[in-house]
Amino acid sequence: MVYIWNDPSEVPADFGPSVVTFGNFDGVHRGHQQVLSGLIRSARLNGTKAVAVTFDPHPALIHRPESAPEMIMGLQDKLVALGELGLDAILVMKYSLNLASLTPEEFVGQVLVDSLHASHVVIGHDARFGRGNSGDLDTMKQLGEKFDFDVQVISEFGSEGYPLHNDGGTDRRCSSTWVREALQDGDVATAAEVLGRPHRMRGEVVHGAARGRDLGFPTANLAHEASGFIPADGIYAGWLVDQAGTRWPAAISVGSNPTFDGVSRQVEAHVIDRPHEAVEDFDLYGQTVVVEFVARL
Repeated sequence: MVYIWNDPSEVPADFGPSVVTFGNFDGVHRGHQQVLSGLIRSARLNGTKAVAVTFDPHPALIHRPESAPEMIMGLQDKLVALGELGLDAILVMKYSLNLASLTPEEFVGQVLVDSLHASHVVIGHDARFGRGNSGDLDTMKQLGEKFDFDVQVISEFGSEGYPLHNDGGTDRRCSSTWVREALQDGDVATAAEVLGRPHRMRGEVVHGAARGRDLGFPTANLAHEASGFIPADGIYAGWLVDQAGTRWPAAISVGSNPTFDGVSRQVEAHVIDRPHEAVEDFDLYGQTVVVEFVARL
């Protein structure tokens, strides 16, 4: 069981000691997975708790909303993906200008030390934290000495999941940016390689034009509020996972539809191997479903 807290005040007073890392973890890609797996191993070896601190909304949505990146996944899917790795707890910090105003020492002292009782902090060599991103690795090492916790520096990870060695090779650091670029190009196969799983969207099924249903294929039209990065327009092979957890092979259409407010993008998953009951009896409307993109056709 993974504990999920939405504020440091929710952390039990007797929780810890813990091994902690923090970040946005958008996509929970293979680089994130390697870091968190190492954190979990360290926690198990030291008999402590493995904790990830993440932020919602993404800091860019607060500081520069006009240029903030589209999120790869919604918060619910991020928590599911983090929990599946074996963490003991996840602290979701509500990101705000007040949180952003904390100095590096205040953030570490109040959140990592006072609330989570960190005995180890795992940090990337290029991590920044605290007011104005003024904290860095050297800052964390100094705070580790002050607050009596160890600092573990993590490596960058390439697409194969191994640390990069800067040997002139062509491997690229796993990053959320790489995933977004691949999805913008409709290259869901590369996105899946970096993510370590197919890219997913989650949303409620709403009524559409029913063209697929008229052709005998139940269709799930995702609501515009669906979470997850919408890939480039096109047709994709993939899966639809219904509310009961049943996986159905699907042909997924992504396209742009003119509306009174401009152009909206629509995701429609056509179930191609449904049960034998009549198509009108295979009702997905109102369900919250997951759509997985496997290949572009």
